[in-house]
Amino acid sequence: MKSPLSQIAALVKKDLLLEWRQRHALFGILLYVFSTVFVINLMVKEPEDKMWNAMFWVVQLFVCVNAVAKSFMQESRGRLLYFYSLVHPRYFITAKLIYNVLLMLVFSVVTLVCCLLFLGNPLSHGLYFLGVALLGGISLSLLFTMLAAIAAQASQNAALMAIMGFPLIMPILMLLSNISQSAFAPVVQPGLAGMFLLLAGMDVLVIALALILFPFLWKE
Repeated sequence: MKSPLSQIAALVKKDLLLEWRQRHALFGILLYVFSTVFVINLMVKEPEDKMWNAMFWVVQLFVCVNAVAKSFMQESRGRLLYFYSLVHPRYFITAKLIYNVLLMLVFSVVTLVCCLLFLGNPLSHGLYFLGVALLGGISLSLLFTMLAAIAAQASQNAALMAIMGFPLIMPILMLLSNISQSAFAPVVQPGLAGMFLLLAGMDVLVIALALILFPFLWKE
C-alpha cells in the first residue's frame, strides 16, 4: 500500500500529464491573458496606480476561474469512480489543491509580466508585488478549487461556480488589493501584518473546509 504522500504525488503528476496532453486549453488561457491585457492597453494605455492594481486582480480572477474550473470538468464520472476505488477522497482533493496552486503560480507570473509590458511599470517595490501576486494566486486557486469540487456535482457547474464564488471572492480580492497597494508607494502601509494574517487565516479555513466537505461530496 502506497503512502499518502506518494498517492498525492501520483495524482498531481497525473494532472500535469493530462494538462500537457490537452495543452491547447492551457495555451488558450495564455492567449486569454495576453489578449485581455492588450485590449486594456488599447483602451487606457498606461493607467494610474489604483487602476493598474485593480485591473491586475480582475484579470487574475478570470484567469483563475478558467484555469481551475476545468480541473474538475475534465474528470469524467467514470474516471472519478475509478479514483474513488483507489484513493481516499482527502488525498484526491489535496492533489487538486496542490496542482491548481502550481498552475496559478505560473499564471500569476505570466499575468504580471503581461501587465508590466503592456500597461507600464508603476511599481515602487516590484519584488513585493510579485510576492503578493503569488500569494493572491494561491488564495484564489484554493477557493475556486473548493468551489469547483462542489459545482462538479451539479450539471451547471460553471454557472454554479460563478454564483457561489462572487460573495466569497469579494473579501479576498479587496484584501489583496489593499495589501498590494503598498507596492506603489515608497512608504510602507500600516496594518500590513494584520492583513497578511487575515489572508493566511482565510486560506487555512478554505483548505480545512475542502478536506472536511469533499469526502461527503464524493460519495454522491
